[in-house]
Amino acid sequence: MSHDTSKSERFFHQAADHLGLSTRMRTLLLVPERDVKVQVAIRLDNGDVETFIGYRIQHDSARGPMKGGLRFHPEVDEDEVRTLAQLMTWKTAVVDLPYGGAKGGIAVDPRSLSKAELERLTRKFVDQIHDMVGPDTDIPAPDMGTNSQVMAWFMNQYQAHHGFQPACVTGKPLELHGCEGREEATGRGVVVVAERLFHHLGEKLAGKTVALQGFGNVGSFCAKILNERGAKVVAIADQRGGVKNAAGLDIPALLAYAQKNDGVAGFPGVDPCSNAELFASQVDILIPAALGGQLTAETAPTVRARYIVEAANDPTTPEADEIFLQKGITVVPDILANAGGVTVSYFEWVQNRSVVHWPLEEIRNRLEQRMSAAFDSVWQIAQDKKVSLRTAAYILGIGRVARATELAGVS
Repeated sequence: MSHDTSKSERFFHQAADHLGLSTRMRTLLLVPERDVKVQVAIRLDNGDVETFIGYRIQHDSARGPMKGGLRFHPEVDEDEVRTLAQLMTWKTAVVDLPYGGAKGGIAVDPRSLSKAELERLTRKFVDQIHDMVGPDTDIPAPDMGTNSQVMAWFMNQYQAHHGFQPACVTGKPLELHGCEGREEATGRGVVVVAERLFHHLGEKLAGKTVALQGFGNVGSFCAKILNERGAKVVAIADQRGGVKNAAGLDIPALLAYAQKNDGVAGFPGVDPCSNAELFASQVDILIPAALGGQLTAETAPTVRARYIVEAANDPTTPEADEIFLQKGITVVPDILANAGGVTVSYFEWVQNRSVVHWPLEEIRNRLEQRMSAAFDSVWQIAQDKKVSLRTAAYILGIGRVARATELAGVS
């Protein structure tokens, strides 16, 4: 999962060229404000002491407190966290949230730890970084390998140091000042931008065929909401296997099956489907919703979808992006397509700061409005400047951060 930082920065420089940014401004925008690496030692249930390495990279605070997920994954490393922190800066700017970007993680396989060990790990990590995060500085959220329970522990431990501060993290359980619709937010946002794309093309999402890679939180909500809106999901693959059915998969039944069987493999009455077959499916829309770096110079030439909507973070390498451009495949980039999660995290933070609670319908309407407005802005830039949606999204996001940086001044 190692990310080549120079590769992700290629997208940045393409947009920076359009914006005419100076070398100095580029350096200012690319270098993280703070880069922290901590040792997290915990006692395991069997009495042994195990040491883990944790990271929190705070990329940019020109537009507000920094915001970004916290992932527990064996392959977490500094480069990956740095790339994702930078993506968060552009993403929050694209959907016009008053935030900058950050990211954190611990190199650990959460499945290898008991619940008690996971709790100790989370609390110990908070002890190490509590003085550099908080509602006004940097607000973590769940990501790969973490969930609302981890956020509850995080908040509780943070409050041991700072008193009642529900806005110190988002993605919390509803019982602890969480937000309605947070779990589904990223998946719902992906469907909203897909719908908006077809609106601009004078077409409808209903009736379109979809292949979906990944069936975790984002992928499963994507499938559910696509299905509700009349799209036909014909292929799904997760890390344990895949399934396909040209007539369309029975999504409600598949969701129930995957929950019980820890994945979609073996779902009765359909054909198996490998990752390679999924990428090569003859569909309208391909949605990568798994790990980063999936669409590469090797896999991109096989893609036959007309549109790609990036639900995962950083799923497409610059080489693959170039191939899609040549093939005339329209890509809705991650920093726009999957910004639903951080948008609803923002709603959670706003509610926590003002100690109010918004109902689910209101959250969904606000999400739909904000994602649609962001898509429309990106679409407009792409039309005006004759660039891809990815370059347009970067122009919008980086332009906003650059202007905020200039206006505030550096003393």
